[in-house]
Amino acid sequence: MDSTRQNKVARLLQKELGEIFQRESMNLFRGALISVTVVRVAPDLSFAKVFVSIFAPSKDEQELFKSIQDNTKKIRQLLAQKVAKQLRIIPELAFHIDDSIAYEENITRLLNSSNSKEKENQK
Repeated sequence: MDSTRQNKVARLLQKELGEIFQRESMNLFRGALISVTVVRVAPDLSFAKVFVSIFAPSKDEQELFKSIQDNTKKIRQLLAQKVAKQLRIIPELAFHIDDSIAYEENITRLLNSSNSKEKENQK
């Protein structure tokens, strides 16, 4: 269970990282649309797991995610410039791909295919 402080810091990091990805997209990520979906912060506020959704063709997704990981230090520096007045310690960032959208699409596809099979059996 996250504390109120963890939740506030997570929301702040999510907002600021989203703005960083939006602003630096052309320079670092070839203009790809990258969305920060969830940020989870450790109880001591020194580490943050950042889940991102990358809206690009699947072959480019892995390449863009590698680019995010390679630029983690630069992203953290940009984040530090934005939140230095609010946070004493800028957390280490670990990026992860949020596959919840793909999971949801797969479930929807499976449900639709089972519904169509059911309708065929009823005829």
